[in-house]
This record gives sequence, structure tokens and C-alpha cells, in this order.
Amino acid sequence: MTAAANAIKINMNEYINAAKEALSMSFIQRALISGIMLGIFSGIISVFIVLRRISFLGSGISHAAFGGVAIGFVTGINPIFTALAYSILTAIGIEQISAKGKVSEDTAIGIFFASSMALGIVLIGLSTSYNVDLHGYLFGSILAITHSDMTATIAMSLILTTVIILITKELHFITFNEELAYSSGIRVRLIKFIFITSMAIAIVTGIKLVGVILVSALLVIPGATANLITNSLFKMIIASSFITLFSIISGISISYLFNLAPGGTIVLIMSACFAAAYFLRKRY
Repeated sequence: MTAAANAIKINMNEYINAAKEALSMSFIQRALISGIMLGIFSGIISVFIVLRRISFLGSGISHAAFGGVAIGFVTGINPIFTALAYSILTAIGIEQISAKGKVSEDTAIGIFFASSMALGIVLIGLSTSYNVDLHGYLFGSILAITHSDMTATIAMSLILTTVIILITKELHFITFNEELAYSSGIRVRLIKFIFITSMAIAIVTGIKLVGVILVSALLVIPGATANLITNSLFKMIIASSFITLFSIISGISISYLFNLAPGGTIVLIMSACFAAAYFLRKRY
């Protein structure tokens, strides 16, 4: 028992020393700061996405961003900029088409989802210099975030968080009773436009963190987990933000220590939090 205890103690000391060494590295610091800032906003908006039952919309926009990334590769423009513009236009397009009433929202999402992915595949096939960079956009490259990426993420997260906080009251009203919100004089279309645009921007910002394929998880899993824990909107926002921050910080740390993919590790930790909340709620 003593030998085993000593071995565990030695391993723990090694991990603690490795963690201290990692925190002193600039690229780890940039990854953590960027992840924390984006995590705060993602945790807040995730609650409203889950309550409004538009999780599929987040998934649709995130995969549509692939088409925007492909446009960037072909045109030589920064793929983040083209993905941002394309995602916002996709979000507005989905909202406009579904608002007419002739096509349901989930159908509109499916159409944009498929066409954007198809566009991305065709354009990537025309490009001859995408292999390394494309992998980063698809699966995330948070440990490769530059100082300018970090600055942009901080600025974007602060702006988006402020915007959502300013419209929280109206957004809450619309989420639970849209018809009454209309009759109460709330500019529902404008609030929904701001919300969906913020979601599109958050998705593109998160591409550097976990990639196109997994970024929708940041906007769904934390809110879904918080919804299992409490029914209070304020407590849901706090819980969702905490879950997101915990997953990002621990995901970056574990991925560095054990040489794992950061994006996948972050999402797996989020999924574990959801599973724990689900089974504990079911049991107690």
C-alpha cells in the first residue's frame, strides 16, 4: 500500500509540475483567456437556445459556416471573415424564410445546412492548398490561437455578452410567450434578429476553439445541463456559464497533459457533465 501510495503521490506531483509549466507558456495562456471569454458568452446564450428549442438552428449555422470557410480558402480572404459573413446571412435567411410561414424553421435549416456543406465540399475540391489549415477549422486549434485571435475573441465576447444582457428581459418574454410580447409592444423581430446574429457570431468565434464540427456543442450542452439542475433563469445562466468554463479550462489542461485533441476533450467533459446531471436528477 505504501509503495502504491508513493507512486500515486509521485504521479500527482508530476502532473502538478506539468500544469505549472503549462500555465507559464504563452500559448496556453492565450488559449485559456480566449476560452474563458468565449465560455462566459456561450454559457449565457446557450440557456436561451435550449429554452427556445432552437438547438438544431445552432447546429445548422455551425455547419453552414463550413461553406463560408471554403469561400475564404478559394478567394484568399481570411476564412474567419468569410465564415462570419456567410453564417450571419444564413441565420438571417433561415429566419426570413421560416417567418413567411410557407416553410417550417427546421426545413429551412435542413436546406441551408445541406446546401452550405455541399458548397464547401465543391469549393474545397477546387482548392489545392488547404490541408493543414482546414483541419484546424474543422476540428479546432485552440492551442494555436495567436495574440490577435485572443484580442478579437475578448472584444467579440464582451460586445456580445453586453448585447445579450441588454435584451435579456425582452428575450425572456419572447422565449416564453411570443404572442404576448408582440401585443405588449416589444419589437420581437428586432430582438430575434439580434439574438440570431449574436449566435452566428459566437459560432464563428468558437470555430478556433473546437472547430466547425463541434462548435454547436458549446451552444447546446451547457444550457441543456443547466436546465436539468434548476428552473430559475438566473440560476440556469450561472450554472450554464460555470459548466462551460469548467469544461474549457479542464479540457485545455487535460488535452495538454495527455496530448489529446483540445476541442474533443472540451466537448466530452461537457457531455459528462450533462450525463451526471441527468442521472442525478433521475435518481434524486
